[in-house]
Amino acid sequence: MSAPVLAAYSYCEAITGQQARNFAYGIRLLPTPKRRAMSALYAFSRRVDDIGDGTLAPDVKAARLEDTRALLARVRDRSVDEDDTDPVAVALSHTADHFPVPLDGLDELIDGVLMDVRGETYETWDDLKVYCRCVAGAIGRLSLGVFGTEPGARGAERAPEYADTLGLALQLTNILRDVREDAEDGRTYLPADDLAKFGCSAGFDGAHPPAGSDFAGLVHFEVRRARALFAEGYRLLPMLDRRSGACVAAMAGIYRRLLDRIEREPEAVLRGRVSLPGREKAYVAVRGLSGLDARHVSRRTVRRRA
Repeated sequence: MSAPVLAAYSYCEAITGQQARNFAYGIRLLPTPKRRAMSALYAFSRRVDDIGDGTLAPDVKAARLEDTRALLARVRDRSVDEDDTDPVAVALSHTADHFPVPLDGLDELIDGVLMDVRGETYETWDDLKVYCRCVAGAIGRLSLGVFGTEPGARGAERAPEYADTLGLALQLTNILRDVREDAEDGRTYLPADDLAKFGCSAGFDGAHPPAGSDFAGLVHFEVRRARALFAEGYRLLPMLDRRSGACVAAMAGIYRRLLDRIEREPEAVLRGRVSLPGREKAYVAVRGLSGLDARHVSRRTVRRRA
């Protein structure tokens, strides 16, 4: 690996270590080439997200996102030189040369962030799924391009579907965790149908649920939906090699524990961001490396076939 490419990856790893509080715990478990590739994907995705979350005017954000799409086109066309001044482009281009990552997934991410810029809301879960697939399902499929599947793994043709579904599970967990923060930014992600069903159409502008609402019922309803997505997405684990499976199990495990906390105390998400302490994240990472989750899924799949 040339010095410019190595420096580009180091830059992406620094961004990942500083900003990816949950993601970083998982990718630490990967061998160096895969860890670097995942950092390049994260750094590009972080750039897209930062544009969407920033304070620029919507038209300026849209223009910046299209500039980012043009950069992605250069990566896709293999027209980024090793001495390019953009280290993220250099690292991502090297990753695309060495792993079969579906770069169209990053186009989908840009499409999803443009939905945020336009202030789109979602009437039904089917509507919200479109957004979640853009901003999270696509990242699952891109990550699978780095992980790969084990030779001869049963059902491996469905691996992209499971990776996509796991991304949806993580994103719905994010949406529940960030209900108050998103409301303060003028964003509503939970489906309008669900909000109406539980008397929460007034939104969340304070530390308490809307008067007369069944906020706990809403949260528990969405938690059940997220759990079903996790259960389906976890079928990916036995198809991966040990360290890739550990990475996925660690990241997903952190979010499943967040979901547990949210379920136990729904109103906590209105008071501030729910998170896990570092020691608990470390425990989840060790559990992932042990392969316990993958073995559990494998046994459950065998029982279903029997």
